[in-house]
Amino acid sequence: MHSEDDRRSIPTDRRLVGVDLGIASDHTVRVLRGDGSEVCRRRTRPTVESLTLLETAALTGAPAGTRLEVVMEPTGPAWLPVAVFFIGRGHRVFRVASAKAADLRRFLSRHAKSNGIDADTLARLPLLAPENLQPLELPGCEAAALDRRVRACDRLTQQGALHQRRIKDLVRQLMPVTPLTGELSKTDLAVLAHWADPRALLAAGRSRLLATITTTSHGQQGADRADAWLEGAQAAVDLYGEHPAVAYSDLAAEVGTEVRLLQAVRAELTGHAEARADAYRWTDPARLAASLPGLGEVGAPTVTAIVGRAARFRTGKGVPLLHRAGAPGQRNRRDRPQGPAHE
Repeated sequence: MHSEDDRRSIPTDRRLVGVDLGIASDHTVRVLRGDGSEVCRRRTRPTVESLTLLETAALTGAPAGTRLEVVMEPTGPAWLPVAVFFIGRGHRVFRVASAKAADLRRFLSRHAKSNGIDADTLARLPLLAPENLQPLELPGCEAAALDRRVRACDRLTQQGALHQRRIKDLVRQLMPVTPLTGELSKTDLAVLAHWADPRALLAAGRSRLLATITTTSHGQQGADRADAWLEGAQAAVDLYGEHPAVAYSDLAAEVGTEVRLLQAVRAELTGHAEARADAYRWTDPARLAASLPGLGEVGAPTVTAIVGRAARFRTGKGVPLLHRAGAPGQRNRRDRPQGPAHE
């Protein structure tokens, strides 16, 4: 507890705003003074009118020129409208680091009914743990474009991997001696688009299959690959025969769907990857990230999008990349980029 003299020495002209973001509901807000006493409680929505009313209430009784210190978690995309408004009005905005948020949840679960970080706790963070708060800097147009393209590529890469795994699983049901052992090539997809049913593949014959493989692979694959497909198809027919439990046509139809989805994802990924490379050239003209060992055309833009303007960090401990597990493109959901426009 603070003594009377201690309370007089604590500045009260600060305005600390904790925003407990809602996804489909209003945001819950608590505003405190620098000594921890409460100014007001509010509910707000992501509109100019509602946020202006919150700003006015938060600054009531504060000296002219007081800058609000707004603290929130990076909850989905809900933080962005709030950040844009308050930073645009000259206030300071902080997002709680994911690791710190997890620590606070664990602490609160022992002392409160809710596991969430409430608005009051968020508002007190500048008093309790200022070293864990990094002022948010919103990106310029080039950095924002890079961030979006990195995220799009990340999502499409994951979606493509899911479709690829599904195709392999389905083909393994159709042909237990599967010819698909590595990355699915355009040639593999072309064969499956025509003849996922092993009976249809055998009926098509070696000549048609070989022509498709040779044409699609631009001569890089030929007789050996055709024979591998035919051997897998023949082994399946020998094993299954016409057993009613093996739904050849239906499995083949599902393979066809997954092939078309994978082709669409790969086409979209190509466009976003080209735009990502262009945005990276504008964001990191000296190609500093690309000069780091182990980073290529995917890693360099990803690192640049995650870190942003590195000079804003006082020490290396604040750089988000240093606290992430796994390489770019191999992170779990919690460790995906937490850049300017999360999700």
